[in-house]
Amino acid sequence: IEIPFACSKHAFIAKQVIEVDSELQPHAVKRELTVQDEKLIAVFHTLTVRLARLTANAFLENVDLIVRTIKEFGDEADKIENTAK
Repeated sequence: IEIPFACSKHAFIAKQVIEVDSELQPHAVKRELTVQDEKLIAVFHTLTVRLARLTANAFLENVDLIVRTIKEFGDEADKIENTAK
């Protein structure tokens, strides 16, 4: 699954946020996350098609929440970060 972001910084933030939580069934689901340019790329290996669907659905719900959070607070966080430098 490839998720485009406005910039690579936002894709990297999303990757870091998602990596904090491990898969609920690590024996049945393997997840690989990478960032290429402005894209977050997720590769899943699952034992069943049903697990693939559930895993992809949960991943996309997390991405949706992250995107909405960045949209809401991203500019403010950048202002604080730039002020601290």
